[in-house]
Amino acid sequence: MVKKRGIQKFRTALLFITMLAVLAGCSTGNASNESESASAAGDTKVKKIIVGTGTQFPNVCFIDENGKLTGYDVELIREIDKRLPEYEFEFSTMDFKNLLLSLETKKIDLIAHQMEVNEERQAKFLFNDEAYNIFPNKIVVSQKNEEVKSIEDLKGKKLIVGATSNAAVLAEKWNAANGNGIDIVYSGAGEDTITQIKTGRVDATISTQFAIDYQNKAVDAQLKTVGDALSNSKVYFILNKDEQELKTKVDEALKSIKEDGTLGKLSTEWLGADYTVEE
Repeated sequence: MVKKRGIQKFRTALLFITMLAVLAGCSTGNASNESESASAAGDTKVKKIIVGTGTQFPNVCFIDENGKLTGYDVELIREIDKRLPEYEFEFSTMDFKNLLLSLETKKIDLIAHQMEVNEERQAKFLFNDEAYNIFPNKIVVSQKNEEVKSIEDLKGKKLIVGATSNAAVLAEKWNAANGNGIDIVYSGAGEDTITQIKTGRVDATISTQFAIDYQNKAVDAQLKTVGDALSNSKVYFILNKDEQELKTKVDEALKSIKEDGTLGKLSTEWLGADYTVEE
């Protein structure tokens, strides 16, 4: 009888230990699954977007005295980055003339460099819908120049513009419609437009008031804008045509940046006035 009771106690203890092991195994299994699920839920795939921009455009995209890439377009992209956690925006700097080719060859995914719409660009690329400011192009000459007061006065004179820039397109269109009277000079990498105007090697360029204000303050450029604006184009980001989803997300973020007043603040901070566009 004692022996039977001992066997029964042994079986009961064994059953109890087995149950504990099963429960422990189940508990461990559930914790592991929850951890994996949480890990899977937290492991959101973030898509990297390479943003092409420059370093030579005052107040827009430039290297400051601390060696930091900054400016209106740069800080706007950083603000968009904050609002789109599914993307990570990374800058790639280059000469302006290389931006469109880099986009076409998919070395970059988006251009942020005060890009205006023209037919050639529209044929190849995708512009986002929400413009982020107005780009008022004007003729720029030395402050000492009293002869040139508008683009008409540049006939027989030299006008320097960046290759592939919208300023070049504006100059070329005006020239074609007015007997090609202006000698258009195309600037290359490292060429100093300010020095060329100061020394009289060229007579004028095309730029914006906010860029000239910055150059006059930063490097004593001694420049001024003259005449009416040649264009008051809205500016956009440029993407490849297959980036429709990215375009939609950027527009959504940009719209919210406009609506909460952040865009106007960025424009005032970097461009000296609110050049933002209200749709």
